[in-house]
Amino acid sequence: MKNTLLLYAKGMAMGAADVVPGVSGGTVAFITGIYDELLRSIGAVPNAVAPLVRGRIAEAWRVANGTFLTVLFAGIITSILTLAKLISYLLEHHPIPVWSFFFGLILVSVHLVGKEVRQRGWFQLISLLLGIAFAYWITVASPMQWGTGSLSLFLAGAIAICAMILPGISGSFILVLLGLYPVVLGAVKALDLGVMLVFAGGCLVGLLSFARLLSYVLSRWRDLTLAFLTGLMLGSLNKVWPWKETLTWRLDSHGERVAVLERNLSPAGFGDLTGQDPQLMLAILLALSGIVLVLGLEWFAGRRQPMAESV
Repeated sequence: MKNTLLLYAKGMAMGAADVVPGVSGGTVAFITGIYDELLRSIGAVPNAVAPLVRGRIAEAWRVANGTFLTVLFAGIITSILTLAKLISYLLEHHPIPVWSFFFGLILVSVHLVGKEVRQRGWFQLISLLLGIAFAYWITVASPMQWGTGSLSLFLAGAIAICAMILPGISGSFILVLLGLYPVVLGAVKALDLGVMLVFAGGCLVGLLSFARLLSYVLSRWRDLTLAFLTGLMLGSLNKVWPWKETLTWRLDSHGERVAVLERNLSPAGFGDLTGQDPQLMLAILLALSGIVLVLGLEWFAGRRQPMAESV
């Protein structure tokens, strides 16, 4: 029961991270020590179809690691359904403390994942730099506007879920780039089952296909892949920097202004430009609390063995 509750709590932490554009649930999976098992379990789901069809339910459940996936995704879904409104409120009314907390969380995660790279050479350095460049490009890309039809929502779900299990790349931010974040978040808050089921169908297809590929890459070229994932998280820090100036806006479907292009500012520059309190001390405290939380999670999860040994 203790392990089940702990796994459920990890799922809730992943769900809370996935709600925030710029923060990845995959990062939380990494720092809580369940990333490898998550990828293996998702990748094994198609293998459970054959015994399930033959009526061997217990075997199918074991092959798919059903208990692990059920508890974890129950936590994720619970968190998304219960925290969507709270996260939206905090991002709107208290953006600097929220982004500071996640900045600290991701910054220490860079260290934790990076130290898992055992062999360090030119190839790993190039992989790291490619990860940084790709994540930075994603964070500064100009948003587009996809349609809101069923096919668009299905494809958006397939793309976003791939990002959600990649540390450093936020599925929510992918939805922002596609212009569908308000649509999906609004559907969650309003419990619009039509939109949610179509989007979830896309997520399922994308998850089953991408998790197996990523698991294979990690098992074949682990150090290169971990270096690339470390770069993804490092590059994503550009998105979660707390002090920003909005350069362009757009109106969403409810007629409300939504930031499109932003640039980072220093705390002092933010204060001079906006006349608002940059909340520097509070930002530092929350960034440090994010760091302490991650280190505490690593200690609590008992990750005393290198991740490479868990493969």
